[in-house]
Amino acid sequence: MTHDSHPDVPARPGIRMAKGSAPWLVPACAVAGAAVLAGRRSRLGRALAVPAVGLAAGMAWFFRDPDRGPADGRVLSSADGVVQSIDPQPDGRTRVAVFMNPLNVHVNRAPLAGVVKSVEHRPGGFRPAFDKDSERNERLIWTFETEIGEVTVIQIAGAMVRRIVPYLTEGQKVEQGERIGLIRFGSRVDVYLPAGISPSVAIGEKVRAGETRLDHD
Repeated sequence: MTHDSHPDVPARPGIRMAKGSAPWLVPACAVAGAAVLAGRRSRLGRALAVPAVGLAAGMAWFFRDPDRGPADGRVLSSADGVVQSIDPQPDGRTRVAVFMNPLNVHVNRAPLAGVVKSVEHRPGGFRPAFDKDSERNERLIWTFETEIGEVTVIQIAGAMVRRIVPYLTEGQKVEQGERIGLIRFGSRVDVYLPAGISPSVAIGEKVRAGETRLDHD
């Protein structure tokens, strides 16, 4: 089952806006349109149109949702960004944390095919995602049943974020690389590799959701 064909914001062929972007993108475009019209009547209007159009363009860039894949690999990155940390866990799993800056694509993807076992929302603060205190931030915890066992993906809100938008619900099947949700503005995504699986990426490495492999053979 796929949930990628009905984005919130209508788009031209070849241009996809992220599902869940409408509350931010539509007002920005409306203000830009009004500013452009006002700019035809006065010099002040033209001056105001420049930042308004710039803001709308920035929103469109932030909420872009390009197609990805197909890619090879058992476990793929769930997020675009830079590997912030790689941490062995007491239970044998390895956490690969990817930090997303505002220029990255913020639509996250399933690291491998399976079934959504659970989606748990935990409220919290809104510290910068690169801050150690972000461990207390609002988050969405995904647990997937897969051919290699349970795999956990955690979407963590950043300083400017006030909502994480999930695209799937408990019990739904998911394909590898399928879109699972959106985090608005700067944030972080953690993928927990099951015990016995070693990471193939390094701290500081750039990764792409649905394309970069996270595990070794």
